[in-house]
Amino acid sequence: MLLQCKNILNIFVLILFYAMSSISHASQTNELVILTWSEYVDPDVIKSFEKKYNTKVRFVYFESDELRDDILINSDASGFDIICTNGRIISSYAKRGWISKITTQDVPNKKHIDKQWGDAFPMAEEYAIPYFWGTTGIAYRQDLVKTPITSWKQLMEPAPELQGKIIMIEDARELMAVALKSQRQSINTNDRTTIQNARNLLQQHSEYVQDYSYITLTKESSLVKGNAVAALAYSGDALTVAEIDKNIVYVVPGEGTYMWVDYFVVAKNSKNRQSALNFLNYINEPKIAAQQAQYLYYATPNMAAKKLLPEEFTNNKNLYPDQKTINSSEFLQTLPPKIQKLYNRILPQLTRK
Repeated sequence: MLLQCKNILNIFVLILFYAMSSISHASQTNELVILTWSEYVDPDVIKSFEKKYNTKVRFVYFESDELRDDILINSDASGFDIICTNGRIISSYAKRGWISKITTQDVPNKKHIDKQWGDAFPMAEEYAIPYFWGTTGIAYRQDLVKTPITSWKQLMEPAPELQGKIIMIEDARELMAVALKSQRQSINTNDRTTIQNARNLLQQHSEYVQDYSYITLTKESSLVKGNAVAALAYSGDALTVAEIDKNIVYVVPGEGTYMWVDYFVVAKNSKNRQSALNFLNYINEPKIAAQQAQYLYYATPNMAAKKLLPEEFTNNKNLYPDQKTINSSEFLQTLPPKIQKLYNRILPQLTRK
């Protein structure tokens, strides 16, 4: 039933998007359409870009990587100019012919990007511009737990005060990464026995989970209200809610974690490619990139922008983890098709309650 509802929702989103597109393109010829997460660009940056380039920016939001991919599959990646995506899927998009190459000539400010993030994933250097990077860890209410949380095992085998009050990201790949890390296994393993053990752990853990979703970044957040005690969260999201309630702390577990890089890519069927390139160049102007980093609480891959940030920002290990944390962490890589099929069955089993 849940999957049917999600499919209906996906279809509704697509119908709504195309309806909006038809109206918009009839009245607005210089419009830039960006498919991305909600609240992922500083509104002041959008206003200044629109004014400078006389271009209207319109956002279409997705709530998960899977929903983004569903939207692109059903539209053949048409109707968008810029797409926000994770690193591991870039090569797939390129092979499908959905995205176009981006050179330094296209986006001069690409020269400011730290190479370790620019080519962290296959084909990223050719097709994508890194936007933000960070870690995934545990955000929790330190005033509501008896023992500080420092490991994935404490999340996966929770103390009584956490049981039924845990929020987990609704993404099978990321859930499996946590389960595997808690067992000190590689998050990119292809060993079926190891994967099955991790799946069993997630199934057992599901009885302690309040919700599979992303944490809300407002005063209405379950963490802020205390309805939830711990959550799997991205570094910037955790630090955002920690600004609302100082009892919320963020920790990267001692076993290491999985690091992520979000990228912007330009759609091959873009109706406004030059405006898309203008936008990518604009947000990578050092001053603008630094402004965005502080607004969103994420680490910027823009080296020139990093130099403009205050020391308390760049010295924050939750934003810029130390080398020990980086060395013990991994990127989520593309899995072989047969292994991916195993992953595809995980989330429906966990959310079927």
